[in-house]
Amino acid sequence: MRCPEDQSHLFLRLVVDAGLEMDLLEDLETMKFESGIHEEDQSWLYLLGRSHGLMTKACAHATFFCKLLHNLRESFARKSVLEKRTSKCHLTGLREETQDDDTLKVGIIGGGHLGKQLAHTLLQFIPIPAENLRISTRRPETLDEFKKLGIQCFYQNASLVGWANVVFLCCLPSQLPNICVEIQTRLGKDCIVYSFVSAIPVSRLKLLLNHTNILRPQYQCAEDLAHVWEANAITAALQDPVILQATCPYSPAGGISLNIKWLEGMFYALLNFCTAKDMPHPQVLQHLSELFSSQHLKACREGEASPLQFQAQDFVSQIYAKNLSQRRPFPLFDLTTVQLKETPFSQYLSNSTTFQDCFTHLYCDSFGISLTKEQEEPEVSTGSPSQ
Repeated sequence: MRCPEDQSHLFLRLVVDAGLEMDLLEDLETMKFESGIHEEDQSWLYLLGRSHGLMTKACAHATFFCKLLHNLRESFARKSVLEKRTSKCHLTGLREETQDDDTLKVGIIGGGHLGKQLAHTLLQFIPIPAENLRISTRRPETLDEFKKLGIQCFYQNASLVGWANVVFLCCLPSQLPNICVEIQTRLGKDCIVYSFVSAIPVSRLKLLLNHTNILRPQYQCAEDLAHVWEANAITAALQDPVILQATCPYSPAGGISLNIKWLEGMFYALLNFCTAKDMPHPQVLQHLSELFSSQHLKACREGEASPLQFQAQDFVSQIYAKNLSQRRPFPLFDLTTVQLKETPFSQYLSNSTTFQDCFTHLYCDSFGISLTKEQEEPEVSTGSPSQ
């Protein structure tokens, strides 16, 4: 039987998880979660912040990638409509059909805490229509909150990957081998698998799935974490400029870093999408250049910044770029190789401060936050893990 003190802490955690405001209890030390921890266990409290920081970053980076892909697909759809109108091919319902075909479809395998948080973040910040998000989990009956929003929740992994453009693996490592067996024959060549299963390296995933279009972020935690990682809802945290900037891949703040090879993989994944659409590579380079320059140019005074301009040799070898005709698309890239080896884009990412500035502005703008000069280099206080 629980003692009254244990029951009060259990009740408090349930209330917080239900999303209710607890401002009235903010200054009551005995009502805080930490007050129930024995002194000898206090040193482990930093794990709460680390766990929440990792989840916040994971959801932010996945959402940013999906938003870029979403914008790219919409741009391609608009271009297709204009081209068909120019050729006077006025078919009934042409606009609606094109938009449906090129609207991003996202699938999530796993309905646990990470899968739920990711779904909420995608819905709020892309925003993706509910009918374009589906979740496959062994316990779909626990996802009533998403079903009420119009999201299909079921237990059909193979069906999910056959439908989606991007599939997020939010399952346990022990579940992954069986899931890979289920889905590998249904994966389309241009379907992007985005894995959060940290225990399985991307090279192993490539073998398990017989698939090369895979993204897998790698995070590393410092001994000292910033106090910025508080247990707030992910969607609320990503509207805080300090927390958002701490999630930025180029930001050293927060004590949790992202392997920059993820950023390379993300760019080559965007190139693969354009190749699947048979988009000529000059058009791809121009669109990406405009996309990443736009917010940076808005934030700078006139004449202070020059537009970013990608070149073909930023992504492929100089010899290949020289022989690439103007009407040809880029080749299909093996994303697993991109994340494991040096690429032409590796050096570009390291040396181009212009790109880093453009990326940071676009990243923050994707979550509705415009950086000021004072915010471009945030100061985040750090403390020891045990504090």
